[in-house]
Amino acid sequence: MQPQKQAEEAIVSSFNQTDHHDDREEEEGPDHQSAFSLTSFLWHGGSVYDAWFSCASNQVAQVLLTLPYSFSQLGMLSGIIFQIFYGILGSWTAYLISILYVEYRSRKEKENVSFKNHVIQWFEVLDGLLGPYWKAVGLAFNCTFLLFGSVIQLIGCASNIYYINDNLDKRTWTYIFGACCATTVFIPSFHNYRIWSFLGLGMTTYTAWYMTIAAIVHGQVEGVTHSGPNKMVLYFTGATNILYTFGGHAVTVEIMHAMWKPQKFKYVYLFATLYVFTLTLPSATAVYWAFGDQLLTHSNAFALLPRNKWRDAGVTLMLIHQFITFGFACTPLYFVWEKVIGMHDTKSICLRALARLPVVIPIWFLAIIFPFFGPINSAVGSLLVSFTVYIIPALAHMLTFRSATARQNAAEKLPFFLPSWTGMYVVNAFIVVWVFIVGFGFGGWASMTNFIKQVDTFGLFAKCYQCPPKVSASPPVHH
Repeated sequence: MQPQKQAEEAIVSSFNQTDHHDDREEEEGPDHQSAFSLTSFLWHGGSVYDAWFSCASNQVAQVLLTLPYSFSQLGMLSGIIFQIFYGILGSWTAYLISILYVEYRSRKEKENVSFKNHVIQWFEVLDGLLGPYWKAVGLAFNCTFLLFGSVIQLIGCASNIYYINDNLDKRTWTYIFGACCATTVFIPSFHNYRIWSFLGLGMTTYTAWYMTIAAIVHGQVEGVTHSGPNKMVLYFTGATNILYTFGGHAVTVEIMHAMWKPQKFKYVYLFATLYVFTLTLPSATAVYWAFGDQLLTHSNAFALLPRNKWRDAGVTLMLIHQFITFGFACTPLYFVWEKVIGMHDTKSICLRALARLPVVIPIWFLAIIFPFFGPINSAVGSLLVSFTVYIIPALAHMLTFRSATARQNAAEKLPFFLPSWTGMYVVNAFIVVWVFIVGFGFGGWASMTNFIKQVDTFGLFAKCYQCPPKVSASPPVHH
């Protein structure tokens, strides 16, 4: 734990330092004595590149497999437009969160507040800048979103493994992967995701390009139809799934806090999103082109792609990546729980892991109750992501800098592409109104209508959601 402790202390002490250090020193990190040790290289990540890998890896997990389903609901043109639109909106609100974090951190540092052995989280930023009511709202939305984000990863694991091994039903696989994902309690913080983020992005890159190439090679199925959009419910359900895709901000503050120079995060999420476009747009477009309306009843793209070693490799890699993403979503919940029970500053990894275990149990249970891969993404997107990722950051930024004094003393300058406070307010107000009406309003109505339909069709605790019926061997005919 000694290198970990040194890294945490260095982050705190370096926050208010000027950027006169050379870039090489910053990227090597604070622990110069162990700069070339393998453990430090694989385990202690705090550079801009680590943050980029974390953001890009966290943004495209199982949702990669549901985007063709969203395209079948939206139609090709709307699917592409919504991806680009929500990708830009998501990058903007991630930028706002980074500005608010730096503002909060700089104010607290001036008051000589120490964050030694303490990870700053989004609800604490809201509390410090806007007061306890905002803390309560941020905590409620963020924790609920992260809880269901973790649930979705477990559902995705069970859905994917079924396409390799259908000897067990999806519910049984959920039991198994719940136990496997519980091991993430041993990963202390986002510092320790360096190698996992790198591998995770490699895995989703392979899967996205496998889906693209496999769909093109397979060609269009006989009599393929592309009727979307043909129902408002499906249209707004698909739109909110894409809103969810670019809403990985629930861990933004924790990723920033893990950086040696958090001020450098500002445009990291945008560059991560640009890379994610190279994965999501080709794969969703190609699979929808090949299979069309068949995707309306197959929310997991693996269900339609031909089974071979390439598909099985993609399934396996996505399983590993979903384990990583489960850790990403759960780690902030672990931090909150540690703070509640007074274990957050405990140095023993084993004690902290034991204290974290109760967080995994409700996630496990919810994944068994609502195994609706695809529809649950849209429901979470409309009801939780719309506020956590888009509305709350935009409103918080507007209120934090509503006074002339706050604007004059802001820790960060306005962005070069929008050097006007009026412009900032116009953009933020647009996001609040658009997401509230389209994302939460229409999206909430559509996604909950679709979600309730799945419950009525398959029931709670569904044993094998959207599993094809097994063909039993015909009995021999006796003459």
